[in-house]
Amino acid sequence: MSDHINDTPEENEESLHESIPVTGMYKEWFLDYASYVILERAVPAIEDGLKPVQRRILHAMKEMDDGRFNKVANIIGQSMQYHPHGDQSIGDAIVNLGQKDLLIETQGNWGDIRTGDGAAASRYIEARLSKFALEVVFNPQTTEWQLSYDGRKKEPVTLPVKFPLLLAQGVEGIAVGLSTKILPHNFIELIHGSIAILQGERTNILPDFPTGGMADFSEYNEGLRGGKIKVRARIEEGDNKTLLIKDIPFGTTTNSLIDSIIKANDKGKIKIKKVVDNTAADVEIAIQLAPGQSPDMTIDALYAFTDCEVSISPNACVIIADKPVFLSVNDILEYNTKQTKALLKKELEIRKAELMEKLLFSSLEKIFIENRIYRDIEECETWDAVIETIDRGLDPFKPEFYREITTEDIVRLTEIKIKRISKFDAFKADELMRKLQEELKEVNYNLKHLTEYAIKYYENLLTKYGKGRERKTEIRTFDQIEATVVAANNAKLYVNRADGFVGYGLKKDEFVCDCSDLDDVIVIRRDGKCVVTRIQEKGFVGKDILYVGIFRKGDERMVYNLIYLDGGSGRAMVKRFQVLAVTRDREYELTKGTKGSKVLYMTANPNGEAEIVTVYLTQGAKARVKVFDFDFSTIEIKGRGAGGNILTKYPIRKVQLKMEGVSTLGGLDIYYDPAIGRLNTDQRGNLVGNFLGDDKILVCYKNGEYELTTFELTNRYEAQNVLLIEKFDAQKVISAIYFDGGSKTFFVKRFMIETSTINKKFNFISDHRQSYLKIVSTHKQPQVKATLQKGKDKEAVEYDLDMLIDVKGWKAVGNKLSSHQVIDLELIEPVKSVSNKKNDDNAPDDDSIEVGSTIDLKVNNDDEEQLGLF
Repeated sequence: MSDHINDTPEENEESLHESIPVTGMYKEWFLDYASYVILERAVPAIEDGLKPVQRRILHAMKEMDDGRFNKVANIIGQSMQYHPHGDQSIGDAIVNLGQKDLLIETQGNWGDIRTGDGAAASRYIEARLSKFALEVVFNPQTTEWQLSYDGRKKEPVTLPVKFPLLLAQGVEGIAVGLSTKILPHNFIELIHGSIAILQGERTNILPDFPTGGMADFSEYNEGLRGGKIKVRARIEEGDNKTLLIKDIPFGTTTNSLIDSIIKANDKGKIKIKKVVDNTAADVEIAIQLAPGQSPDMTIDALYAFTDCEVSISPNACVIIADKPVFLSVNDILEYNTKQTKALLKKELEIRKAELMEKLLFSSLEKIFIENRIYRDIEECETWDAVIETIDRGLDPFKPEFYREITTEDIVRLTEIKIKRISKFDAFKADELMRKLQEELKEVNYNLKHLTEYAIKYYENLLTKYGKGRERKTEIRTFDQIEATVVAANNAKLYVNRADGFVGYGLKKDEFVCDCSDLDDVIVIRRDGKCVVTRIQEKGFVGKDILYVGIFRKGDERMVYNLIYLDGGSGRAMVKRFQVLAVTRDREYELTKGTKGSKVLYMTANPNGEAEIVTVYLTQGAKARVKVFDFDFSTIEIKGRGAGGNILTKYPIRKVQLKMEGVSTLGGLDIYYDPAIGRLNTDQRGNLVGNFLGDDKILVCYKNGEYELTTFELTNRYEAQNVLLIEKFDAQKVISAIYFDGGSKTFFVKRFMIETSTINKKFNFISDHRQSYLKIVSTHKQPQVKATLQKGKDKEAVEYDLDMLIDVKGWKAVGNKLSSHQVIDLELIEPVKSVSNKKNDDNAPDDDSIEVGSTIDLKVNNDDEEQLGLF
């Protein structure tokens, strides 16, 4: 019978109220689970930068360590004593650690992070701890221990790592409602950063990826949430028809990268013939371009539409005191550096205690043997009497010791063997004690100069393990690539003018131009309305279309010339305008908007051309002159909303083109930004020149090649290899000094550009692999300062290159610069004095001043007014 049969109703009701609802249980259990995942699986501890599974693997490997390789399957079994989550998760974690090539030495097929190939089965691959790991990760004396999950063994709470391991390896983890993503940083730069912190300086470390590539860290935000990194593959031009991908972005593989390229090609964003993966020891993906495709445009398109450029969002989250904390990578480095210093101090203190104990016992042993105290115990009949006798014999010497002599110390003396007593050498004992005292002195010095000691520790790590760990990822600043500009023309634009439709699906109607499905279309109708819309298969934009074309936002070179009838006044108005920025699908008035207004004449001019037209008035017009010409260049370019100027107040019969116009915008100022190797019109970098029509750019590279290019803003140059970039003048002489790798001698030559092929590089120095271009100039009278080694002395000599050698063909070898060894070369720009050219018959025709030249502004007072300097 139930024990509760006699419970009162009130008691039963109370017991019901004490029950826990399922929702409350779920909330409590869920929080417990979330905390477990955060602390035990996903987020690393800041002390050692390891997740629990990684820490347990390293601890298990240390227990197994005998200097030889162990099967990974055996390491997994050993680790399962500490990590209760199955062999698959442990095996994956071991492979991940091994691929980072820092803590674990590997043997066998461990996969490839570049290609995405997986590792062989755990029974086929082997591993052991690296020398670096054995030196910086483990020390049982400074490790805090805890019981393993089953209580049978002890495992470290955290490992006493004396290095910023978290930042060196990087980590990624997803927990419940929380994630972390700390990117890997460069081994050498981390050590330099820690040394800087110890010296009281603030650091700013940047990630370095094992896959290399190029990265823009301008928005890194020290690795905090909200930051962003753009990483690009390194793409080189093999030739005009082939691009070579040499490095891939972090987080991608050659397979995933090739897949993204094929998808972009299938969608028509890029046009290529074939992609071949030639990756072996080094990454190489060869891309063969379709006929007529520009390599520069294709490179930009690859960055815009494929995984050749990826964006990575860091999120530095770590566990501190069993709580997740968001810190910047520089703060993490500072924390680890201070921790390393504290661990070094702890190790020194432990060593100091050990040395003092060794010294104490060595002294006791010497006293015990030299003073024959061991003979006094021969008559003792009890153990207590033995201890008491030895203790009494040591009494005269006790004041010399740093601590009291204990019973344990005396017991150790009784354990000394007779053989050791008989062979005791006082000299050797003193020598040993002297060495111990010297080491103790050194330890005490290091404790007093702990910062200096920590710096030496880091420098020692750099010397022992820094070789081959130089930065792989190049730090760059990227330009913004407009997808609509670089997208391949994968569609054709058509128009039905009468019915008012535009799109790429109207294949039976009028063809306008090739375009991309990302483009915007601008439409101008006869009623004076203008609209910009996204290109689509078939879109209605209004009947009676006059003009349709591709719209480029902010294009200041595109100018529209317009004559329209104002319906309100009956006058014919004329205007020139630009359309720089609009709202899509909104109609804009190009006339005054009055009823009956209509466009009589309109042209779109991509370079600001201004034509001459003939205007014919109606026969009934009262004007004396019924036919006259109008030149659009006589009016200014204004905004699209301007009303324009009055052309005539009489009715117009027709307007007819008389003469094609020329640009009224003047040349285009082109600048070169050396940080990104790109041209621009935004005044970033150095002014290359003012360009019109067929003008070209001359580029000379450090490898001794020159190239003629157009001034298209899509051009890209190898910024690190560019030695000279300027507007090409076929009449200018190029003066160059290059080092010939074969003869180990500097040669000088002067020549003129005789080729006209665009975007083709020509080598004008010797073709030895160690040859390089040292100096190049297009100045009329270039001067060079050379430091020569003459015997034991160094001598500085200045050369006028135009006097040193005549102008010859671009293939000529040139002359030796000097018979002596050339130590250094420096280009000296000639000093030009400012003078009144009207009064100076000898003034040079070329007024240009090269970058870095000196301008002499010393003038006579008589000339001040003429020069306008004052």
